[in-house]
Amino acid sequence: MKDRFVRVGRISPLWSLARRNTRSVAGQIFLLQVALVVLLVAFAVFALVMQSQRHTSAEAKRRSIAVAQTFAHSPGVLSALQSPDPAKILQPLTEAGRKSAGVDFVVVMDTKGIRYTHPMPDRIGKRFVGEIAPSLAGKVYTESVHGPLGHEVQATVPIKDDGGKVVALASAGLKVKNVTSLVDQQVPIILTAGAGALAVATAATALVGRRLRRQTHSLAPNEMSRMYEHHDTVLHSVREGVLIVSDEGRLLLVNDEARRLLELPPDAEGRQVADLPSLEPEMASLLGSGREATDEVHLAGPRLLVVNQRPTDRGGGPRGTVVTLRDSTELRAVSGRAEITGERLKLLYDAGLGIGTSLDVIQTADELARIAVPRFADFVTVDLADAVLHGEEPAATAKGMRRVAVCGIRDDQPLYEKGRLIDFLPSTPQARGYGSGRSELVADLSTATGWHLQDPERTEQIVDYGIHSLIAAPIQARGVVLGMVNFWRSKEHDPFDQEELSLAEELVARAAVSIDNARRYTREHALAVTLQRSLLPRGLPEQSAVDVGYRYLPAQSGVSGDWFDVIPLPGSRVAMVVGDVVGHGLHAAATMGRLRTAVHNFSTLDLPPDELLSHLDDLVGRIDQDEACTESPAAVVGATCLYAIYDPTTRRCTLARAGHLAPALVHPDGDVTFPDLPAGPPLGLGGMPFQTAELEIAEGSQLVLYTDGLVEDRSRDLDEGMDLLRKALAGHPDREPEDSCRAVLESLLPERPADDVALLIARTHALPPDRIAEWDVPPDPAAVAGVRAAATAQLDAWGLEELGFSMELVLSELVTNAVRYGSEPIHLRLIHDRTLICEVADGSSTSPHLRYAATTDEGGRGLFLVSQLTERWGTRYTPQGKVIWAEQNLPGH
Repeated sequence: MKDRFVRVGRISPLWSLARRNTRSVAGQIFLLQVALVVLLVAFAVFALVMQSQRHTSAEAKRRSIAVAQTFAHSPGVLSALQSPDPAKILQPLTEAGRKSAGVDFVVVMDTKGIRYTHPMPDRIGKRFVGEIAPSLAGKVYTESVHGPLGHEVQATVPIKDDGGKVVALASAGLKVKNVTSLVDQQVPIILTAGAGALAVATAATALVGRRLRRQTHSLAPNEMSRMYEHHDTVLHSVREGVLIVSDEGRLLLVNDEARRLLELPPDAEGRQVADLPSLEPEMASLLGSGREATDEVHLAGPRLLVVNQRPTDRGGGPRGTVVTLRDSTELRAVSGRAEITGERLKLLYDAGLGIGTSLDVIQTADELARIAVPRFADFVTVDLADAVLHGEEPAATAKGMRRVAVCGIRDDQPLYEKGRLIDFLPSTPQARGYGSGRSELVADLSTATGWHLQDPERTEQIVDYGIHSLIAAPIQARGVVLGMVNFWRSKEHDPFDQEELSLAEELVARAAVSIDNARRYTREHALAVTLQRSLLPRGLPEQSAVDVGYRYLPAQSGVSGDWFDVIPLPGSRVAMVVGDVVGHGLHAAATMGRLRTAVHNFSTLDLPPDELLSHLDDLVGRIDQDEACTESPAAVVGATCLYAIYDPTTRRCTLARAGHLAPALVHPDGDVTFPDLPAGPPLGLGGMPFQTAELEIAEGSQLVLYTDGLVEDRSRDLDEGMDLLRKALAGHPDREPEDSCRAVLESLLPERPADDVALLIARTHALPPDRIAEWDVPPDPAAVAGVRAAATAQLDAWGLEELGFSMELVLSELVTNAVRYGSEPIHLRLIHDRTLICEVADGSSTSPHLRYAATTDEGGRGLFLVSQLTERWGTRYTPQGKVIWAEQNLPGH
């Protein structure tokens, strides 16, 4: 059998071994012949190179001299040299001569070596590279140099005038690499001849080697012994099964390991594979097919064998197959467990990345459910204490649990639906896990009586649906149980086991912290939103100066310090303000409330915009100092503000800003402009004054005030945002302010803005001239009666006779005080608006004060009567003095 193995399986390898065995006679003869042929070829190439270099060098010098002399004696060269620009004439001539003569360059130069011509135009006017002294002496000089074109062979000849004087030089030459082409042409011939000689030597060696191989098989005795030793090792020692099967399906060779793995009988060798009774049909079919197989797994009794099968005729041997077998039974078991472990680690890794991507409780719970289906469970439900959804602390028992997430491999499952409020009974796994803080495993739901008591009809539907196993894991963070996660398996998978219980706990633990963070954020966000909503205006006051539309949108990350307000002022005027406190959260919202309250207080003093901003600047500075003293980490850096006062009686608007964006003005024709207002510093910096600007606004115009969150965004610059605002407002002069607010937000904001946005759009009105009456009052007490009579007549014309008596008393007192204590000019104005307004202006800055006169006092009761007869009264200062005003409600209001 061993002899047959040598003949069948080793003939071709022996031939390969003989070809590699350089110690044989054939191999030594072959190496000697190769060495001789290579040596002869090398000497021939060397001799050719030397001879060719000698001839080609002489030929190059000869050609260079001929071309240079020919050009030097060419007609027209001397005349060109005497021209004002020799290079312009000679450069085309030399290039044409160079190409026709087959040289690499022709250069003409003056007696100082400065070139007139060169194949590279940038070299014209530069010094010639080479020796010119011999040529200046009238000689022809050849040399080898490294010039602009590389290594060159060149000849330089003189150019003489008619008197024999050298007036210029001409040089021609070739690159060295171009004159060695003769060697390159002859070397292939020599190499081809050498290759032919080597082929003849190889054929002769092959004839001699064939006779030697026939006699000795190219093997020495020690090699034959070693080959048989290897053969015995394969048969008896290798721990991998080896079989050789002939082309006819006959088993030619089998080693001990293959005999053991396949449980073959002692007489298996020489028999047909299909006739061996111990082989599985699939294994027998593979061994008899002769096809290639790579790491195929097949059964052999209780074993799993990895089979590799290859043909034996690839190296010229006889047709058949060689087969190797490996026992992978234990390896498969170990790798299966490793694969499961890897999948679980991958699940936990994905959970760490995919859970908690937002600070939203419901979204985090939904992410947990989606991660676990179908990689761990067929269905997942998440139940949270209802208080957790509002950011509050959960209850102590599993009562009032809200189902916030449901995910599964199918949508028709009978589990409780999302959004349902559930009260789990104490006997259920969910209630036990919620109370103890430990996970509950129910391997068989059909026998879990405590679970069935929760909802007998529903639990029966669940069991009939095929759901048979449950893990109820508590969502526990910082020692508090927030809810339960229920992992369900159906008939498609095996029940949960203890190892999977640990995996479920680890999976839920990774989500618990994110859910608790979301809960805490929800609570803080709700508090901040509640605070900010309480600080922002819930409704705008009634006034007739402007029609107002407004919007406030909190940022995606939480509340901020943006605010707006509309404040009625005396004299039918109205103040409009927008502001933005730096920062986010409760601190910014509280600071915004303080600033808004301060604006209301300062506006009651009827301060102009620049003075009001100065007071706000001082307030913000004090806030910063207070925060710095308390070492608060959320100290306010500053704020921005825009304050505007509009007067419908004059249609003039006075504005000032502190680090804020300029407003937009929509004109009655639909055109949009951004008024150029003086840019004051942000509030809180201090030291810099604020300036006002006064605009005359046509009736029906729209004044648009906004915060930077409307026009600034990470995806665009400020100019682009301003242009979008212009486009959203332009062309719609008759659009209502509310509709304009909606259109602006739709055009400029994403679904969830990154910053707070406050937007205020006011359409201006003008008070009709017939609703205003004015008189100049002489500084004479006798003039009071005439003014009083004129005012009474005006009230009768307005149909306000009911107010005649009280208004007579009011204006008499105010005008008398102005005449007695004020200074010129004195002016009276009545305004018929939502109220009846009486204004008395004079040039004095002395403010009257309300006091209670004693019974014995003769005076001091005038302002007291004014305060009793009117709804409001007060004083405001102007650049020309002051204005004392009083308002009375109209009849029926």
